[in-house]
Order: sequence, then structure tokens, then C-alpha cells
Amino acid sequence: MSRSTPASEPDEPETASRLETFQAGFGEVDGYLNYGSVGPLAASVVLEASRWNDVLASATPGTLGAVDVQDERMRTAVGTLTGFRTDQVVAQPNTSQGLMHAMFGLSGTVLLSRLEYPTLPLAAERAAEHRHLLTPRWLETRRGHVTAESVREQLDDAVTAVAVSLVDYRTGYVCDLEAVREVIGDRLLIVDAIQGFGVVDAPYAVADAVASGGQKWMRAGWGTGFLALSDRAVERLEPVFSGVTGTDEPWPFSATPAPSRSARAYSITRPDPLAAARFAASLEDTVAVGTATVHAAIAELTAEVIELADEFGVAVVSSRDEHERAGIVVLEPEESVLDTLWTSLENHGVTATIRAGAVRLSVHAGTSRQTLDQLRGALLSFATAASY
Repeated sequence: MSRSTPASEPDEPETASRLETFQAGFGEVDGYLNYGSVGPLAASVVLEASRWNDVLASATPGTLGAVDVQDERMRTAVGTLTGFRTDQVVAQPNTSQGLMHAMFGLSGTVLLSRLEYPTLPLAAERAAEHRHLLTPRWLETRRGHVTAESVREQLDDAVTAVAVSLVDYRTGYVCDLEAVREVIGDRLLIVDAIQGFGVVDAPYAVADAVASGGQKWMRAGWGTGFLALSDRAVERLEPVFSGVTGTDEPWPFSATPAPSRSARAYSITRPDPLAAARFAASLEDTVAVGTATVHAAIAELTAEVIELADEFGVAVVSSRDEHERAGIVVLEPEESVLDTLWTSLENHGVTATIRAGAVRLSVHAGTSRQTLDQLRGALLSFATAASY
């Protein structure tokens, strides 16, 4: 899988120091392996929330102006991590709303898998039902993995857009965005980035619409997110839901203005500045360490988790190729012992997700040695119980 590379690499001691600083921001209890569901707040986010809550509570003269700039701060940091310009980024309260904007703005045929996290197929179907300008075409895949080959086989002139998840929420598979872009040409590429944003060194700039939230791997809490749109997306999408902040005309309006011809058209009202501040803090943490460094640390830890599963005979159904996985490792024991595995994890204080006959473990760069020891204990107990 092709990867974008930074212009220059910091030396190893500097990289290690930055990683240690980043890891020091993890404060959750040992045993937490559930970032694919929600990331406990980073230390910097907790401080940021407290700071701006105090500012808003006191509302002393001159303080509200500082609150107002948090949105631009957040968009600047998103731009640094994604390669999009600041004016191409608009705040969203979550990934789903950003993807709804994109799907309702589309016309033609969108190619996507039914096995994506429901946000994508539901957004496509809702747009088709209510606007009658979009037709979803369901991509046939192997185990839900969207690959350039599967897209190529089912692409034709009717397809105007392709929608994918950067990381498959069920299996942890990382989509090769550059390969998909090469196959689809100048069609719009829409990306649900939530399961990889901040931990996958992805070439976001090859996409036309990237939506993500900050409550999972970014550890910024709910209510945080963004939608980034290329110039091509702004030209081709229609801003169906565009509110008072989605216009270029200064307040007060002289009439009912048209939506902006920029990403801001996909704003409905003033974004939550405290959410923007929390998200900005987590984004800046990641900018400081570098996504590639975070990904490398996660790759080592996921490899250890896979080794533990192998040691105790638990089937791993997620990819073993570090280029095809982010922080998710999926275990799929025999159905008859699934409950035994889940009970063993709970008894050893391991927090994970169970879904559709599989256990999803989500490892982050701050996952502790104690957490891995607890996982080892859980797998040992499981193996012992399952052998009877």
C-alpha cells in the first residue's frame, strides 16, 4: 500500500521524546482496549475543557473574543493533519452529519458497500429516498474490504462518486485511498475517516470529502468533528442543509443570501466553540508527535496482541499485514466459547467490544504494558476454561 511520506524525518531520540509526551496524555485505567468505540479524554482535552468552561462561566470583558477563534484554531489543525486548506474545512458535531451533507449534496450514482458502518449506506439511502437525485450501487466485496480491484470491477460511466471507510469498523482493514483514487479518476471520493483519523498516516488529500469525529482515536469527546471538501467537491455538491453561518454575506443580512461557494456552506449554525477547543487540543497533540509516529507505535502493539492471540489459540480474523490494519484486532473464537472469552476479558478488567460473533480489541499508542498483561491473563484463563 502506498503511503505519503513527510518531507523530513526527525531523528530517533526526538521522535521517542515526542511519543513519550503523547503517551503521557493517556489517563484511562489499565485494561482499556476499546478506542474503536470511544477514546477516554486526553489530558490536554480535559485541561482545555476546564479552561474554556471557566472562561465562559465568568464571561469577563474581552474573553468571548478568545472563544470565537477556537473554530479557526480547530480547522487549522485539521488542515495540518489532512493537507486540506483551512477554508476547505468546516466544523461538524460528528462524522454522521458530515457524511449526510455529502450524500444529500450528491447526484448520479454512488458506489459503496452495504457492509460499511451504517452511517454511509443510510445516508445514501436517505438522500435517494428524499431527493431522488442519487442512486446507491452496492459494491460486492470480500468480507467488506473495499479494494481498488473490487471498485474497478464494478465501475462504469454512471458512477459519479465512490464512498469508503478509511478503516473498516468490523475488521480493522485499512483502505488504500491512493489506489482507489487512481481507479476512479475524477469521480468524487468520499471518506468516512472516523476509525483511522489520527492513527493512520493516510493521504487524505486524494479524497474529495473527508468526514471524521474526535470522540474515538482523537480522544476529544463527543460533539467534535469536521468535514473537509476539495474544490472539486464544492463545485459538484449541492449544499442542501445550509444555515445562517453557511453564507458569505456579512451579518446582518440584507436579504436571504445564497449558500457560500466554499466548505462553509455546509455549516448550519455557529459551531460549539468549546467542542472546537477540545478537538483542537487533541489535534495539536497529534500534530506535535506526527501521525506516522503514532501509527508505528500502534503497529508494534497490535503485533503483540496478535502474538498473544496466537499463543492461546484464538483465531485472528483481522489482517496480519501492518499496512492493512490500524489499531483494531478482531478475534473470532468458536461460537460455543465466545461467551467464555468475553467473561474472561471482563474478569481481568479488559474493556473491549463484542459484535456479530467476534471480539474487537482497539489498541492505541498509549496502551500500557499492564493492559497487555491483563489481556494475557484473560486469554490464559479463556484457554484453560475452553479446554475442559
